[in-house]
Amino acid sequence: MAGAATGDRYTRVAIAFHWIIAALVLWNLMGGLGGDILPKSLSGFFWSGHKAIGIAVLFLSIARLAWRLGHRPPPLPAMPRWQVVVGHITHWLFYALIILMPLSGWLFTSASMKRQPISVFGLFDIPFLPVAQGPQAGAVPHAFHEYAGWLLAALAALHIAAALKHHFVDRDRTLARILPGEEPKSR
Repeated sequence: MAGAATGDRYTRVAIAFHWIIAALVLWNLMGGLGGDILPKSLSGFFWSGHKAIGIAVLFLSIARLAWRLGHRPPPLPAMPRWQVVVGHITHWLFYALIILMPLSGWLFTSASMKRQPISVFGLFDIPFLPVAQGPQAGAVPHAFHEYAGWLLAALAALHIAAALKHHFVDRDRTLARILPGEEPKSR
């Protein structure tokens, strides 16, 4: 693979993708899982932003995956094989979810009988997907979107806990590899 990370750190581009997408996903998860408690006066504004952030996550995630496939990540610190396997499974599940979740949202929004434009922060509108409209057409993608949100929240909690465990308990460089701004330590 071309463009391997140098030393024990991810590339700056990979680090930027990680933290930007993480912030957007966490914001949308907090709102998506709790957005129904908002007062009606804020609901429309919130869901419009939720959709725009979802579309941004979709396109950033596709770019991130393309970057990842062309750039080898830095080597992992020494750790038990099971942790390496769980880490790889978690990361690939993240990739799947951060692409499939926005797609499912776009799909059930496109299938809605009461379509609301998908405006990207007032700059431009995203066209609806060419799908049938009606409650049945959007039911499966809507259910997937909700359940995947809970799965993504659980994975994020696991990911954060594992990163903190590596940093504070194992005292290895797992977390430091993806932190912005830190210079690599010489070996």
